[in-house]
Amino acid sequence: MALRRTGNVLIAIVAICLIGGAAAGFLGWQRYRGFSQHPVSGLAEDTTVQVVRGDSFGTVLARLRTAGIRDGHDLEWRLLAKQLDAAGKLKVGEYELEPGMTPAEILRRMRDGRVIQYRFTLVEGWNFRQVRAALNNAQVLRHETPELDDAMLMATLGFPGQHPEGRFLPETYIFHRGASDLDILKQAYQAMDEALAAAWAQRKPDLPLKSAYEALILASIVEKETGQASERRRIAGVFTRRLQRGMLLQTDPTVIYGMGGGYSGSIGRRGLDTDTPYNTYLHPGLPPTPIAMPGKAALQAAVDPAPGDALFFVSKNDGSHVFSATYAQHNAWVDCYQRKRAASCRALQRTAQGQQENEEVSP
Repeated sequence: MALRRTGNVLIAIVAICLIGGAAAGFLGWQRYRGFSQHPVSGLAEDTTVQVVRGDSFGTVLARLRTAGIRDGHDLEWRLLAKQLDAAGKLKVGEYELEPGMTPAEILRRMRDGRVIQYRFTLVEGWNFRQVRAALNNAQVLRHETPELDDAMLMATLGFPGQHPEGRFLPETYIFHRGASDLDILKQAYQAMDEALAAAWAQRKPDLPLKSAYEALILASIVEKETGQASERRRIAGVFTRRLQRGMLLQTDPTVIYGMGGGYSGSIGRRGLDTDTPYNTYLHPGLPPTPIAMPGKAALQAAVDPAPGDALFFVSKNDGSHVFSATYAQHNAWVDCYQRKRAASCRALQRTAQGQQENEEVSP
């Protein structure tokens, strides 16, 4: 009897232990689930954490702690990483941690490489000096080019001897923390190379352009002269006809480019008379290089100019232009819009109105 009672006691003890172990396990599982699915505390707005190449999980976890996260034991974080297949698979980059995120959401974001994306925009019509200044001011980028002159920079990119102007496509480029200014320039160079090749392949026949590079030069001039997108092809048409007839291009943006730092807001007679390779009032044909970064629309206009007979245009001071087929007509519009001669404006308006009335009554 004593032996039987002893056996019953042992069974009861084992049962209690099993029940206690199961209860403890259940409580532990509940605690773990609560940890993995409950929003972490201590995260402020605009908190970021960097995962660097070679980081161990412990190093990343230490950075999370430094960022303000106190939730969970290290073992719980490691178990969660294993459960989510994130252990050893956290991607390099910078991550935004938002208040309200759970540990599971944080590890999934790092596992999937959903890093912070930054944007850098090259603006249509910028020259290379402006491009370099904007890159230097982009604080997130690593700066590898400030000590390089233009020639050294192009050699570093792998294009020694090339003039940099016009070689980089104006677009918005996406990058991650750790990217350099050279990385952006490589993307922009490749993008322009592809855009120019595509435009040149679709060029209209009988253009007065010998190469894709000449199309790039013309596109840069069109870009600088265009104030309204709808006029790009018309402006390209004017310059195309001038080249075909051997006329001087006589475009102010090339003169300004040739003046460099000497330009102070007005060309003046002195600027027009200064002999630089870019002075298209003195030298026939295209200038030796582009004068700015043309966008895709300007490239397309340069290889597909609008037909017509206009050889001149003048700004109306609102971004648009008036186009003329003769110099006398052009000079009258210059009097109207640039020299502010009211009589010329009234005469031109009467002429335009009369032409419109004649068109309306014509059979």
